[in-house]
Amino acid sequence: MSKKQSTALGTEPISKLLVKQAVPASIGILVMSLNMIVDTIFVGRWIGPQAISAITVVIPFTFFIAAIGLAVGIGGSSVLSRALGAGDEEKALRVFGNQITITTLISGSLAIIGLVFQDFFIEFFGAADSYKEMALTYYRIVLYGILMLALCMMGNNVIRAEGKPKFAMYAMILPAVGNILMDYILIKVLGYGMEGAAWATFISYGICFGFIFWFFVAKSELRLKLKSFKLEPTIFKEISGLSGVTLARQGIISVLGILLNNVLITYGDALDQASYGIISRMLMFALFPVIGVTQGFMPIAGYNYGAKKYTRVRETINTSIKYAGILALLIFAIIMSFPDFFVSIFLSDKGGDAQTIADNAEIFARTPNALRWVFAATPIIVVQLIGSAYFQSIGKAVPALLLSLTKQGFFLIPLILILPPFIGVWGVWIAFPIADVLSTVVTGFFLNKEVKTKLALQEEG
Repeated sequence: MSKKQSTALGTEPISKLLVKQAVPASIGILVMSLNMIVDTIFVGRWIGPQAISAITVVIPFTFFIAAIGLAVGIGGSSVLSRALGAGDEEKALRVFGNQITITTLISGSLAIIGLVFQDFFIEFFGAADSYKEMALTYYRIVLYGILMLALCMMGNNVIRAEGKPKFAMYAMILPAVGNILMDYILIKVLGYGMEGAAWATFISYGICFGFIFWFFVAKSELRLKLKSFKLEPTIFKEISGLSGVTLARQGIISVLGILLNNVLITYGDALDQASYGIISRMLMFALFPVIGVTQGFMPIAGYNYGAKKYTRVRETINTSIKYAGILALLIFAIIMSFPDFFVSIFLSDKGGDAQTIADNAEIFARTPNALRWVFAATPIIVVQLIGSAYFQSIGKAVPALLLSLTKQGFFLIPLILILPPFIGVWGVWIAFPIADVLSTVVTGFFLNKEVKTKLALQEEG
């Protein structure tokens, strides 16, 4: 076997490595986020603002199913990175095979359950009668392909763990471009409406799955054998312990999405749900470079921790926080300066019927200030992101789990339940920066303690 690219994670300068890992990850996330934004723009402009609400109530559940693959990918790749760092190639193969089996069994089962009980779930998600049928149409078709997306999310993290981030980037770019193209053809040209938007998404999942399958057949260091797919209790336990961190975080995000939709329809209306749909897309899009740095950080930290190069681990933490912090400050300045512009791109300026015109005007009046509130604490969130990612990358599942849940689980959800009864919908928006500040303080405390009391006392082997 040729020399592994993964060994560079333990030898190259940290700044160079972080750029090499983070830039492709950031580009991939950017394109994926742009895909979701363009998808929402097309739906809002060519179908109507109610369609944005329809997609918004569907996404929490469908993304939770797909997040099974993300969780198994991130958790398993932490194990895989450390196995590669320790030179244990056989274990790395068994881990990867188990990742595929776990993702297929769990995500596939949830997709079937979601289809059987689709009417119940759509109502539970907080769909209003005005767009319920559109939501059902989108939900049903997307679930047909959700297993492909779950396997893509899992495989993408394994690709990065091998030290080949450019291929991971391609795996996100290709389906994004495909989805945008199919959106235009199916919605604008052929006029298939919400059904067209859903099938465009389905096709994009297939493109991603096809590319990742090709990578592991033609380019990967990991040459799987049939026995690699057999579930092993020890490996399953190791993967699931760390995957539980990401799955719990994604699960909380899904619960948060469902809760937000129900709170917004209780204290506001469907247009507030549309506002949240716009803001949630902006959260995914605007933070792409920060998330890219976080994803680039994880394989570097995990590999060097497995190789007992603790000085490099400390340097990786400090460099990642510095780079991500600069990017977060820039994002904050742009969002605070141009919120009206970002909101306007989602709304049609071509007229339409009287109700659509009125809905667009009302959404534009409500959303910019809400967007400012949600992004108000952006410059400090990097500590929370890098801190929880650090504990996950080195295999410390319990602190990683607790820290990853601090924002959404421990602070944001309770605040969303407490504030709106007193101050209405604005209670939802101001809950975001409060949760960001509190979670950053907690994570910063534990990360600082870990660096000073554990890493500083370790000697490199």
